[in-house]
Amino acid sequence: METEDFAADAALFAQMRRMWQDVDPVPADLVDRMVATVAVEDLSREYALLTLVEASQLSAVRGETDTATLQFSDGKTSVLVHVTVTEDGARRIDGWVDAAALAIRLSQGDREWSTDAGEHGRFAFDSVPPGVSRLRLVVRGADDDLHDFQTPQFEV
Repeated sequence: METEDFAADAALFAQMRRMWQDVDPVPADLVDRMVATVAVEDLSREYALLTLVEASQLSAVRGETDTATLQFSDGKTSVLVHVTVTEDGARRIDGWVDAAALAIRLSQGDREWSTDAGEHGRFAFDSVPPGVSRLRLVVRGADDDLHDFQTPQFEV
């Protein structure tokens, strides 16, 4: 009996599929449009995550160092990063996260640095060479769930 029901259902679904193909066929370029839409949406999301908060225009007054402050957010977690060029040309990265961070990693290509967040979400990386970087954090959310937070790549 179950085999007969399955065959009847399959025949009915096949008939419905043919009817919809005749009445409302899938546009020929739908797949290409969807791929383009998803790609653009991903770029928009990454751009929204990266907000340039401050590029120090007063660095000449304060000294010869360059600084930049970047803010990243995914709607649940926010990270503020302040990048400073040190005297030897390396970078110091000071950051603050508004969630309980269990792990914080900074990566540049194959290199990776790890640190912990302090009591108020503060963390720092010293002697980072200039280059394209990315932060990865494991954070505990308000409802006690763990999730990964990853920034888009940024230049230090």
